[in-house]
Amino acid sequence: MTIPAISQWFLQRPRAVKRAITLAVDFVAIILALWFAFSLRYSTFYQPEAEQLWIFLLAPVVAIPVFIKFGLYRAIVRYLGMRAIWTVVKATTLYTLIFAVIILLSGAELTGVVPRTVYGINILILLVFVGGSRLVARWWFSQLNMGIAGQHPTIHHAAPVLIYGAGESGAQLAVALKMAHQLRPVAFIDDEPSLIGQQINGLNVYPFHKLSYLIEKYDVAELLLAMPSVGRSRRNDIIRLLEPYPLHVRTLPSLSDIAKGKVRVTDVQEVDIADLLGREQVLPIDKLLQANIRGKVVMVTGAGGSIGSELCRQIINLAPSTLVLFELSEYSLYAIEQELNALADRGVTIVALLGSVQDQQRVTAVCDKFSVNTIYHAAAYKHVPLVEHNTSEGIQNNVFGTLSCAKAAIAAKVDTFVLISTDKAVRPTNTMGATKRLAELILQALAESKELKGQTRFTMVRFGNVLGSSGSVVPLFRQQIANGGPITVTDPRIIRYFMTIPEAAELVIQAGAMGQGGDVFVLDMGEPVHIVDMAKRMIHLSGYVEKDDDHPEGDIEIVYTGLRPGEKLYEELLIGDKVSGTEHQKIMRAEENIVSWPELSAILSDLDAANRQGHCQQVRSILMDKIEGFEPQCDVEDLLK
Repeated sequence: MTIPAISQWFLQRPRAVKRAITLAVDFVAIILALWFAFSLRYSTFYQPEAEQLWIFLLAPVVAIPVFIKFGLYRAIVRYLGMRAIWTVVKATTLYTLIFAVIILLSGAELTGVVPRTVYGINILILLVFVGGSRLVARWWFSQLNMGIAGQHPTIHHAAPVLIYGAGESGAQLAVALKMAHQLRPVAFIDDEPSLIGQQINGLNVYPFHKLSYLIEKYDVAELLLAMPSVGRSRRNDIIRLLEPYPLHVRTLPSLSDIAKGKVRVTDVQEVDIADLLGREQVLPIDKLLQANIRGKVVMVTGAGGSIGSELCRQIINLAPSTLVLFELSEYSLYAIEQELNALADRGVTIVALLGSVQDQQRVTAVCDKFSVNTIYHAAAYKHVPLVEHNTSEGIQNNVFGTLSCAKAAIAAKVDTFVLISTDKAVRPTNTMGATKRLAELILQALAESKELKGQTRFTMVRFGNVLGSSGSVVPLFRQQIANGGPITVTDPRIIRYFMTIPEAAELVIQAGAMGQGGDVFVLDMGEPVHIVDMAKRMIHLSGYVEKDDDHPEGDIEIVYTGLRPGEKLYEELLIGDKVSGTEHQKIMRAEENIVSWPELSAILSDLDAANRQGHCQQVRSILMDKIEGFEPQCDVEDLLK
């Protein structure tokens, strides 16, 4: 049997067998180390007398329990580090001290059987035997793995990769990649002067200006950004520096995700588009987060959607007594319930209910049954072209679904009702935006009417696009790039406000806690982003070249398809100019015109009648007449008109 075959046999043994073999090797090493110590002390081939043999048997009897106590047989040899070697040093030192004391107490020391210098020599030799053998084994097994990997066609051709960031995360990533053979790290890049020119895990650390040299030398097409602890603005600066290079840039997950066990160090991912915004997230105000949630019964409509599901994730961390999930889609409800049940140790009761927000009787029954204190109303149809093609359903769900939920909240004496609105409700150019503005007007009118609202406090939160939500351009662009292009952009001038889903949900919760009744809160979305610029950055960071007139041999082309039905070039967050600050720097309070409930009730009655009869043009006329600033970008596009 060859040595590699023996090594492979050893690796395939059960853990208990490996420990037994390692212990047996140490047993022999302890005896040999003591014998070598005597031989070196006397400068001759030492042959112990028969009455001295007990000393050599005593040595492993003392050492092995010490080694076990220090965990030398729990460590996996292939992954040993410097901490394990330090443990070997401590274990051998303690063993030698105990051994010396026993010899001293036995009287053998006094007769000169064990000279004192033997103890010091024994420590050094035993360190070489025990510690060195483990290091040699680690090296051998890693070489064996590389040999096996070399025989595997996929691993043999593992792509070379650069790691940006030579800190602890980068070092761990390099080791993990070497062990897993996913990619082949060839060098580090770092901005820290003290690290330049150093070696970490056998890889050299280079400054950023050597990037072109490294790409050419190692034929690198991919770079991993291993800086999970730096802020967004710094990551944005680094990503901008990397854009001109022909590299596919990927990144490590956040430290919090790694610490929580959600991902591993090796779970590199595409660059988060949130990093491209360069906007640092503002820390939340704890009292606002907890005000409507801690110890209360909270209900989320549309709980399986992009915003609804993120609200649920954050709400469950804020310790409500009960979280009610209300969702029309069976699969979406199942998915979010399964995800939240994994957090059942938080002591929150999770109730999953199927139902439509248009069914006022069922919503009321749910609120009564579970004594709901707070409702976050996220159920809505939000995809602009789809709502434009399905006007009737859009109005029924977004307008009358909101009305049904609001009336149910009043009837069940719910304390707080928070509507998730959109920037498309401001001077809308599409039916979806108009329905959301009408939903806002409903809550404002109810809040103004003391006779109708009861004890329920109505609040609206308006914000722009959220990154990565269903229907968002980001996952669409990623898929189009993966398919080899082209990327489709409706218009080169189109801009949008963007925010991450967790950031939006966190601000929604805080804004809802500040409402006094009928408030419209607007989230600070930062600077608007040109969609075409985002598309170009995603192409570059995926390691491709944009195909255009200047680069006809490029990889991914951007194709302009024209504005879709109801789509507008620019989004706004305010209808008027009256806006005031709040205690949270990212949340503003808008002051806008309110339609009284009697007047609005008549409008809703006319709208409901026209909608149920399928009179799309009449519906359009009512919306244009009653929704301030509504200027449709297209004719009626309903597919059943």
